[in-house]
Amino acid sequence: MLRLYVLAFLAFLFLPILVITLFAFHSTTAMSFPFEGFSLRWFEVILSDDNFVNSLKNSVIVATASSIATCLLGTFAALAIPRLSKRPKAAFSFLAFAPIALPGLFLGIGLLVLFDMLGVHRSLVTVTIAHTLFCLPFFIETVRSRVTFFDADLELAGRDLGAGPFAAFRLITLPILAPTLLGGTILSFALSFDEIVITVFVIGEQSTLPFYILSAMRRTVNPTINAASVLAMGMTLVLLLVAGVILGMQKRRAIQQRSADREE
Repeated sequence: MLRLYVLAFLAFLFLPILVITLFAFHSTTAMSFPFEGFSLRWFEVILSDDNFVNSLKNSVIVATASSIATCLLGTFAALAIPRLSKRPKAAFSFLAFAPIALPGLFLGIGLLVLFDMLGVHRSLVTVTIAHTLFCLPFFIETVRSRVTFFDADLELAGRDLGAGPFAAFRLITLPILAPTLLGGTILSFALSFDEIVITVFVIGEQSTLPFYILSAMRRTVNPTINAASVLAMGMTLVLLLVAGVILGMQKRRAIQQRSADREE
């Protein structure tokens, strides 16, 4: 019964995705069974749409900028939290985790009001700021899981040998954390690339890929939307897979190193 439950659960999660993927390759405009044949015509149509291409470019630009900003801000935050005393550490950890618990609707409305009060014109810049705020908690929690296994004595040893704070960070801490930082950055890119709820409130006249798909679905539902969704989903899955592999390898390496140190 447990195996049947697991299979039913997986089917519930992935069956809609499989249906969308299947009809993205449908040779006709029909969105129902029976399936009449495979074709790539809808991918050709969507890739020849200038609005789709521009939206895709905007999504890549925003995701790249927000993931870089998230990496810079989140790295120092993740390194600072373990060095705080007990009460400030608990408070900072709670505040850093809070955006994950809040619904995207609240964050979107809050940012919209904030930008309006500051007189900031909504554009891809405001979208980048919003996505950075959204991705930071995920990045910080990801890096903190690696910092937990980081031996601070290595950095102290470098300082004792004459290295300054920046040199110790650049030559010792950064190389050790680099795979985790890379995985967290890729994860942030994927989260930003797919974000739509917050984007709706802070975007201006330009469009990102999820916003383009949402706008197209308001007019009609046709196989080109399925094709666009499959392209977006494929890119996201590849990025998440790469991030998961990097983080998994780094975590196993850290656990093995910690076990080896205990044996010694």
